[in-house]
Amino acid sequence: MIKSNILPIHNRLDIKFSYGKGVYLYDVNDKKYLDFGSGIAVNIFGHCYPKLVKILQDQSEKLWHVSNLYQISELEDFAQNITKNTFADYVFLCNSGSEAIESGIKMVRKYFYSKNKPEKNRIITFKGAFHGRTMAAISASQNPKYLEGFSPILEGFDQAEFNNINSVAKLIDNRTAAILIEPIQGEQGIRVANKKFINDLRRLADQNDLLLFFDEVQCGVARTGHLYAYDYYDVKPDIIASAKGLGAGFPVGACLATKEAASGMDIGSHGTTYGGNPIATKVANFVINEVLENNFLQKVQEKSNLLQKKLDLLQQNFPKIIIEVRGVGLMLGLKINEKYSNLDIVKKLAKNGLLTIPAAENVIRILPPLIIEDNHIEEFCQLMEKTLLLF
Repeated sequence: MIKSNILPIHNRLDIKFSYGKGVYLYDVNDKKYLDFGSGIAVNIFGHCYPKLVKILQDQSEKLWHVSNLYQISELEDFAQNITKNTFADYVFLCNSGSEAIESGIKMVRKYFYSKNKPEKNRIITFKGAFHGRTMAAISASQNPKYLEGFSPILEGFDQAEFNNINSVAKLIDNRTAAILIEPIQGEQGIRVANKKFINDLRRLADQNDLLLFFDEVQCGVARTGHLYAYDYYDVKPDIIASAKGLGAGFPVGACLATKEAASGMDIGSHGTTYGGNPIATKVANFVINEVLENNFLQKVQEKSNLLQKKLDLLQQNFPKIIIEVRGVGLMLGLKINEKYSNLDIVKKLAKNGLLTIPAAENVIRILPPLIIEDNHIEEFCQLMEKTLLLF
């Protein structure tokens, strides 16, 4: 085995890619793979999307980084665009989902501090949540798998049962500041919050002077067939963390907020070196424009309907292996019978040229590029059937 100098924290499959084009990746031996993982919901336009390549090429010849010591026109353009098309009045640009979560947590605490309510600093989160890998993010998630060896955790988080409004209500007291939720839990196995539950969270927040904070790092930016999943739920949050698809492969994170929720954030209360740089914000602005034009969101919903019908049929054909189809839009999952390992199936799928993502609860995540066509869905189904016949 060749010695590696990469910190050994990732359990990587034995595949090394050379290039990508559209919905396909090609390894160093030129073997083709249908990519229905999209770099974990990141590559929403697939690989080397020509229009995005052009944006990157053009901006790379102009300006990359100047720092937030100066005015950045590309950042201003993006901020105006995203706030015009969402609930938000302000946006903070960073580099990842974890940073966006950190920004939102700080915003929540500073909001109540600025209102002379420093005791309101606790945030209700949910079992099964995944909010990232920073200390605040793993403290918020409270998943033992990610906490081991990193104690003491950051104080200030109380955990409720997902989709259980009574569990949330029991945790609220005069110290509660916010509710932080993934509307669709991705890492936990595509667990979808029901619409009534999300609406009830908004009601509880309003009744108890709380901020409602959505983690849309994975489910945001057209993944559900809506620009953000809050539109699917018809509920407006106070804060959103966004990343992944926002850069379509380029590292971009964002924290969106209403003017009221952001009212405590003054000069010097937060900052970033790389966040909001010209090249990242040029890319993010293109992404927002692209998904809002030419019926893009409608097409995502159409492809989702077709893919979900195909998955339902697949479950009918393999009832001993697939016990549930989950998800919204093109954020889908197959819950696998515990007699079989989702990771074993994911590995076999990869050998057959299909890339998917394992998740908790023995689920296989299906997160294709949002540009898939009918023929890609048909190819996916053929590769799934070919692989499942091996079990």
